[in-house]
Amino acid sequence: MNEHVGPATSIHGSSDGVLITSHDYGGRGPTIIFCHATGFHGRYWDPICKQLCNDFHCVSLDFRGHGNSSLPLGTSLSWVGMAEDLLSVVAQLDLDPALAVGHSMGASSILLAEQIRPTTFKAAWLFEPIVISPTTFTEKNSKGGTLAASARKRKEIFTSREEAYERYASRPPFSAVDSDALWAYVNYGFSDHEEGVILKCRGEIEAQVFESSVTNIYDNLATMETLVTVAAGGDKEGPAQIAPIVANELPNGQFRLFAQYTHFAPMEDPNFIAAEIRNELMRTL
Repeated sequence: MNEHVGPATSIHGSSDGVLITSHDYGGRGPTIIFCHATGFHGRYWDPICKQLCNDFHCVSLDFRGHGNSSLPLGTSLSWVGMAEDLLSVVAQLDLDPALAVGHSMGASSILLAEQIRPTTFKAAWLFEPIVISPTTFTEKNSKGGTLAASARKRKEIFTSREEAYERYASRPPFSAVDSDALWAYVNYGFSDHEEGVILKCRGEIEAQVFESSVTNIYDNLATMETLVTVAAGGDKEGPAQIAPIVANELPNGQFRLFAQYTHFAPMEDPNFIAAEIRNELMRTL
């Protein structure tokens, strides 16, 4: 299954000479900008954005080193850079004040962007933001840990997108995700290669993002006035444990628990997550 025509793309200059690709799904109503997790890209939001376009104008982006966005040699993968990528897209598409949806690192980037430039986002829906501090995470896990090691061992080349899809679908965590969401990830997450296809976000890049995950987000949560829903799955892993702590620290935060899902809930049940996003963000308008 090859890449196919999707949302309209545009390119945006960010900090450090990075060029960021955004994906505009169209739609009517207020704009939501969607921010992806480490190692992913903006297009795995396809199944969710397609459902929300009747009520919102949906835009996603590829962070630096992910999807079709660039990563000049030697560029830092500090999460401040991710926040700057997001802010550059918001500014260049004139989205202020926007609504925002984020997953994992993407959710953290929304919090960090709002702290850098307050009032950028009117409201946000965040699934398991990674907010590392002595209160929310142990030092043992604060530098990428086993996630970085696993990323460096990741298989990057497959003979075809079909082979990649079948491999992912056969083992956790992707064995539990929705087929359309997995195809959205695979179709756009690989580029053609002499041996077949190769991951756009290489394992070394993903590892460096994990290793750059310590931020000052937690220290500044109490200063944020944005309306924020923080959601989590029920797998009791680190990100799920962090989520209620983050929600509690936010002046206008609320916590939602979806016990039936894991850290990959946006891909596990796009229909459910789209409905939750619609309901929560509609209430903020």
